[in-house]
Amino acid sequence: MAELTCGERVVRCLTGQDIDRVPYGVGLGWQPWEATLDRWRSESGDPCLDPAAVLGFDQGFVVPDVHPGIYPPFSFQVLEESADFVVYRDERGITRRDRRDRGSIPEWLGFPVQDESDWERIKVERLQPDTPGRLPEDWDAFRARLAQTGEAVQVGRFPWGVFGTPRDLLGAEELLVSFCTRPYLVRDMMEHLTWLWISIYERVADEVQIDHLHIWEDMSAKQGSLISPHMVREFMMPCYDRLAGFCDAAGVRLMSVDTDGQCAELVPIMAAHGVNYMFPFEVQAGNDILAYRRDYPELGIMGGLDKRALSGAPSDVDRQVRLAAEMISQGRYLPGFDHLIPPDATWENFGRAAHGIRDIIWSAAGQ
Repeated sequence: MAELTCGERVVRCLTGQDIDRVPYGVGLGWQPWEATLDRWRSESGDPCLDPAAVLGFDQGFVVPDVHPGIYPPFSFQVLEESADFVVYRDERGITRRDRRDRGSIPEWLGFPVQDESDWERIKVERLQPDTPGRLPEDWDAFRARLAQTGEAVQVGRFPWGVFGTPRDLLGAEELLVSFCTRPYLVRDMMEHLTWLWISIYERVADEVQIDHLHIWEDMSAKQGSLISPHMVREFMMPCYDRLAGFCDAAGVRLMSVDTDGQCAELVPIMAAHGVNYMFPFEVQAGNDILAYRRDYPELGIMGGLDKRALSGAPSDVDRQVRLAAEMISQGRYLPGFDHLIPPDATWENFGRAAHGIRDIIWSAAGQ
């Protein structure tokens, strides 16, 4: 078949349509941590190393410059500093303690919503679709970019989700307790955010064709979902149904969820409410992408290759390449590792994996 644009290739791959070849190097599972990139630049001897350019990765999705969350943002404020750590309030109003070298996840110290009055104030002041500056995109320039690159248009991104955003407003523990003690607050947060997003996305759809609506949740740990399947259905799925309704009305072909951890409880529920694409399927949490492919043949899958192999022997890397080949042969799969690439991954192993998967893709396409 004729060569597809990079965006059409990704969308058609994940929705099970005919493609010229599988996309290569697209998504979260090919992106290094900052410390990883520092290591690779040292190992390669190239202080300006750009892995995507060197390895020839495809482009995929582009997100227009709109603000789907807290806007206007809170003022960034440093509260405390030491030689190794900095405590600050970020633009979302979250107080965090970070290592200066960004070598680990932050410690979460405080959140912007302590009670219902905080929520009502933030809802009115920072979560309204008509706030000036919320949609600053130059649409003529954006359409010109799409004509040149052929990327697929995505709305929604980290860190905004039906569960994910209330967690960042209340804090994880308080949100989990509030499902039982203040269900009206949790429900109002989820419903208001969904209304906000659809209001924004409808305006984007007036300017360009949207290909992909993304929801960031990160609502699973190694043992499974942080809330019960009953709570997922009761609180979250009415919002997913509204988002899926927008997708149907606007001709959006992909609706995705990003959640870390073990997601076996979530996949069947979300797939029944409009989600047709999920990632990253972390292996160390017990996810097996071959099993998901068997059980959910209509689901688009990205990731699921064990990133820990990139710090091991060449044979460990080759096993992941063979797994990618098996998934590619079954369709609706974007090959990639199961999250950002950590700093124990070597540049040699990463290149071995990338070249191995590229060879499989090109061979399958007869190139």
